[in-house]
Amino acid sequence: MVFNAAKNNGFFAALPLVLAIALVDAFYITLAGLGASKILENKKVKNISKILGAAVLVLFGLNIILGVFGINFIPALNLEPTTTNLFLQGLVLTLSNPITIAFWGSVLTVKIIDEKMTKKELAVFSSGLVSATLLFLSLVAVLGTILAGFISKNISDILNVIVGLAIIAFGIRILVKKRGS
Repeated sequence: MVFNAAKNNGFFAALPLVLAIALVDAFYITLAGLGASKILENKKVKNISKILGAAVLVLFGLNIILGVFGINFIPALNLEPTTTNLFLQGLVLTLSNPITIAFWGSVLTVKIIDEKMTKKELAVFSSGLVSATLLFLSLVAVLGTILAGFISKNISDILNVIVGLAIIAFGIRILVKKRGS
């Protein structure tokens, strides 16, 4: 959506969308971090959370790949972006996507378990996640503005498949590491 907004309306028109997504991500990351750190005090819950987190990552990656073929099994809200409501649409889309909190919860759960993070380390890591969201979505907007006329649908589809495969590989790595430990 950020790429398309920048392609259709320019970089500065896409920035409110980037900000909205980062704000919702910060909200969900905070909720996930607070919940994950308390829930994971129980060893049994920790193991179940790790398996569920890996499963969510695999499903998220699979949905990205299948989206290339027009198949989406994760619900989403589809709104046509305009320059006047991109911020609001970014809020609504990110808040209404059920995979967002599950994704961030999965990422934080895995990091807490694997790295045995303290609350301070979790706060720093979470700040880095939000900063990365701002940075990378801003770069997507720049690329959307510059490269919009040069990227064919086939190349875009190939890039989406690569991203989906990387997320699936991360999820599988979590499951394999879980079994080995």
